Amino acid sequence: CYFWCLLYIRDDFKSVERQTWLQETIVSMAVAGAIVGAALGGWMNDRFGRRKSILVADALFLIGAIVMALAPSPGLIIFGRVLVGLGVVMASMTAPLYISEASPARIRGALVSTNDNWNLALDAWGGRISSSCSFIFMLSLPESPRWLYRQDNVEEARAILEKIYPADEVEEEMKALKLSVEAVKAEEISIGDDFISKLKGAWGNLVVRRGLYAGITVQVAQQFVGINTVMYYSPTLVQLAGFASNKTALALSLITSGLNADGSIFSMAFVDRFGRRRLMMISMFGIIFCLLVLSAVFYEASSHSPLVNCFESTHFGANSTCPSYLKVSDASSWNCMTCLKASSCAFCANGDSKYLPGACLAAKDAIRGSCRAERRTWYTNGCPSEFGIVAVLFLGLYILSYSPGMGTAPWIVNSEIYPLRYRGLGGGIAAIANWISNLVVS
Repeated sequence: CYFWCLLYIRDDFKSVERQTWLQETIVSMAVAGAIVGAALGGWMNDRFGRRKSILVADALFLIGAIVMALAPSPGLIIFGRVLVGLGVVMASMTAPLYISEASPARIRGALVSTNDNWNLALDAWGGRISSSCSFIFMLSLPESPRWLYRQDNVEEARAILEKIYPADEVEEEMKALKLSVEAVKAEEISIGDDFISKLKGAWGNLVVRRGLYAGITVQVAQQFVGINTVMYYSPTLVQLAGFASNKTALALSLITSGLNADGSIFSMAFVDRFGRRRLMMISMFGIIFCLLVLSAVFYEASSHSPLVNCFESTHFGANSTCPSYLKVSDASSWNCMTCLKASSCAFCANGDSKYLPGACLAAKDAIRGSCRAERRTWYTNGCPSEFGIVAVLFLGLYILSYSPGMGTAPWIVNSEIYPLRYRGLGGGIAAIANWISNLVVS
C-alpha cells in the first residue's frame, strides 16, 4: 500500500518530504527488487515448482511489510521495499502460471484474471494480511500437475487432475501431459537441461521466439500506458487535482484504485468469451482517451490556479511570507502553482473562496496552524481547482479501462503461449521486461 501511505511517510520523515529524490528512491527500490525477483522466479519455478515458489514469495512479502511497518528511518523503508519487490514479482509471475496449469481449460482465462483481482483487493488491506492469507491457503493446495508430471510424479499428477476434471476427461489430460513431457525430454537430450541450454534452445526455436516477442511486447505495453505512475502516486495526483486534505486524497485514491478490482471482475466474465487480443485493444482505446482528457484537465487546472495576493501573503506577518516570493520583482505574475514550485513554500487559500487570490507562505508547521486557525485550506502538493472532480472521474475511468484488458490479459497470455519446457523461462523473461519498464516509468 506504499502509494497510499506516502502521504503519511512524508509527514513522519521530514527528509522524505523535503527531498523528492528520496520519495522516488523508496518507490523505485521495490521495482529494482522486482527485476531481481523476476530473474530468480523463472529458475525457481522450473527447479522447485510453482507451489514452493509462491510460498517463498509470500514469506519475502511478509518480512518486507513488517520491516517497513517498524522502520525508524527511510533507509529501512527502502530495504523493506526491496524485499517486497522480490516477493511481489515472484508471486505475480508464478501465480498466473500455477492457476493456468491447475485449472480446467474452459475457465482458465477467468481464473487467471482473479489473480489480479484478489491481489488488488487484499493489497488495500496491507501487505502483511495479503501475504499471510496467501501463505496459509497455499499450504493446503497441491503442486501444479504439469510440473509434477515433468518430475516423473505421474500418480500424484493424476490424483490432482482427478480433482480438477470430470472422470471421463482425466485420461485425455494425462495423454496430453505425456505428449508434452516426452517432447520436452526429447529436446533436453538433444540440447541440454541447464539454463544456458534452455536460453539457446528458446532463441533457436521459432515458435518460442515468436512467443517471447509477443509476451514481452504486451508486458512492456502494460507498463507504458502509465498505470503504475497512477497507482504509485494516486494520492499525490488527487492533491494536484485540488484536494488538499491527506484524508480526502487517501479516500479518493482508494476509491479509484478499488475500481481496478471491479474491472478485473469484468475481465473474469468476458476474457474467455471475447479473447485476450480483443480485450486488450478495447482497453487501449479507453486508456488513450482518458489520458488525453486528463492531460487537458491538469493543464487547465495549472493555468487557472488562484493568484497570489501581496496583502494576503503578509497577512500572517512578514516572517510568514515565502522568502522566494519576497525576492521577485514581478510578484503579480505569481499564482498558486508558482508558489508551490518555489523552495519550502505553501499556499494558504483565501478565506472567502479558495479560488480567489491567496497567500504564498513559508511551509512551516506553525504557519500552517495559523492558516488553518482562520478556517483556510493549506496546500502543499496541489492548488484549488474547479476541475478537481473531473480529474478524479477520469482517473477512475482510466483505471476501469485498464484493468479488464491491459491489466489482466498480458499475464494470461504469458501463462499460455510457451511450451512446458520453456514456460518458467519465458514467463521470467517477460516479467523482467515488465518490471524494467515499470522502473523506467516510475
